[in-house]
Amino acid sequence: MRLLGLLIRRFGFAALWPITTILLIGTIHYVFYVVPEEATMGIVQKIFYFHVPAAVSGMYLGATICFFGSAFYLARGSVRADAIARAGAEVAVTTGMMVMISGPLWGVKAWGHYWTWDAQLTTFLLSLLIYVAYVVLRAFTGGGEAERKFAAALGVLGAANLPIIHFAVTKWGGTHPEVMRGKGGGLTDPRMGVGILLGFLSFTLLTALLTWVRSRQHMAEALLEEVEHEALEAGVIED
Repeated sequence: MRLLGLLIRRFGFAALWPITTILLIGTIHYVFYVVPEEATMGIVQKIFYFHVPAAVSGMYLGATICFFGSAFYLARGSVRADAIARAGAEVAVTTGMMVMISGPLWGVKAWGHYWTWDAQLTTFLLSLLIYVAYVVLRAFTGGGEAERKFAAALGVLGAANLPIIHFAVTKWGGTHPEVMRGKGGGLTDPRMGVGILLGFLSFTLLTALLTWVRSRQHMAEALLEEVEHEALEAGVIED
């Protein structure tokens, strides 16, 4: 098992980034050159194949990674868990911003305006702001245990809003359609279904890739801070 973990760490990234790149390019090609245009909205509807995966396989998955990393850090105090939680929050903010940019571009065609205080939009915005607060907190405060614990608590609490976002349309209605849940027209052409599946797979791999890169960077930063602290205590370097 130890050897398997070493092999994954050594060669996994080298395989993950080209696969992710090829799949993203292939998804873009398939969506714009193979998937037919929707009859009512035309080409603007193709935002759907990136907007929804960015939310589910990007924002939701990144937030879930942040939740588990934060919970494990609070339980065990693991620096690795803290680095993973921090990376998950950053991915959640990045993909969440993709959703918040692509959504209004789609909404102005579908609804006639860029923004409404729709239940799902409002709860999504609230969740995004929570993870923005997490990222800002970690970027502009020290890396001490107190700051890490406070951020970890925020990462755990932030996940509580995710199921509310998902079921907001069902519970409170609003302008958002339920395309993936049987209402709002659905994916009428089989190629549309393939397009959205490719979108989900692409953003899942992209989330994994970004989390991998950022968590390793944060672990390296934490190790450097620890070495600097030990050097200061030993008098090797001066503050």
